[in-house]
Amino acid sequence: MEHRLSESAENFTWLISNFVSEVPGVEHAVVVSSDGLLLTSSRDFSEQNAEQLAAIASGLQSLADGTARMFGKGDSEQLILRMKRGYLFVMSISDGSSLAVLTSGDADMKIVAYQMTLLVENAGHVLTPQLRSVLREVIAR
Repeated sequence: MEHRLSESAENFTWLISNFVSEVPGVEHAVVVSSDGLLLTSSRDFSEQNAEQLAAIASGLQSLADGTARMFGKGDSEQLILRMKRGYLFVMSISDGSSLAVLTSGDADMKIVAYQMTLLVENAGHVLTPQLRSVLREVIAR
């Protein structure tokens, strides 16, 4: 059972890194637990920056969720922060965690948002409590 979880964790991390390498303009991605902990990040993203992005994404997601509830607008689905030289997208995953993606300034927002939606729909269900636990252990080491 432990080997299967390790393989699942590896596969999930691979999916995130593959997303970054396959979607034009995407530079980095992280998956953040509902309590703000970094679960995984794309390869070539420093641990310090990944943890900082996780904290930022968690805070933004929390503000968006609170705002949506306050004004009766349903669940928050996606945030887009436009900066001078890029974008930060934050998308909810069904279990309360989030996918955060940093892009270059020339990224096509529609393509990034669409590809994030596909990733969350196709891979979000594998982010089980057991997998989150394994990913946290790996990050904590």
